[in-house]
Amino acid sequence: MPEKCSTFSSFFKQIMGFDPMLLVALLIVITIHEFSHALVANFFGDPTARLAGRLSLNPLRHLDPVGVIMMLIIHIGWGRPVPVNPRYFKNPKRENALTALAGPISNLLMAIILAVPLKYFGSKMPLEIATFLATLLDVNILLFAFNMLPFPPLDGSKIIGMIIPKRYEHWYHDYLNKGVAYFVIFLLFDQFILARLFEYSILSQFIGFIYTFVKSLVFLGT
Repeated sequence: MPEKCSTFSSFFKQIMGFDPMLLVALLIVITIHEFSHALVANFFGDPTARLAGRLSLNPLRHLDPVGVIMMLIIHIGWGRPVPVNPRYFKNPKRENALTALAGPISNLLMAIILAVPLKYFGSKMPLEIATFLATLLDVNILLFAFNMLPFPPLDGSKIIGMIIPKRYEHWYHDYLNKGVAYFVIFLLFDQFILARLFEYSILSQFIGFIYTFVKSLVFLGT
């Protein structure tokens, strides 16, 4: 059976350029990430995500068309942003930022939980299971690092809202509304121009540094 799984994985990767194990891991991680946003928003009194059906562990409710396309093209993607209405919050600035932070924190917690069995029992697990758990752990750390970038629609762009001075808030909201297109352009430029022509990627270098640092801390603390 493992040989058949390996053959299927190789075939899928050859045809699609994408490992099915990685695809499953991404679906799981993105689903829990977006669910965490909805859960924390609901906890702080905002029912918007719950009423929109986003307080769910169904992956189909959290997939974003642009995020999926980017995932297939450059293997970096995101889920559909969870609708949040800060008017329901008692302290909108703080609780909006904490709702945004919930997604990356869920990735970090999952990485810590996965590190325990991998660190102590990984060598005794069946290879397919150990490989999948390791993939799941890596995706969690990468998604944590990626989402902490301060560019919309990523969570980092909302987390920094907590420290934006009031006199600059109108510029900040304008940045949130218009920044997605610029970020997509940057991603394409980074992956298709810099990476392919000059063999250098700003995004890969930055995320790689955070990934290595966080993974070291995760395994050090387990």
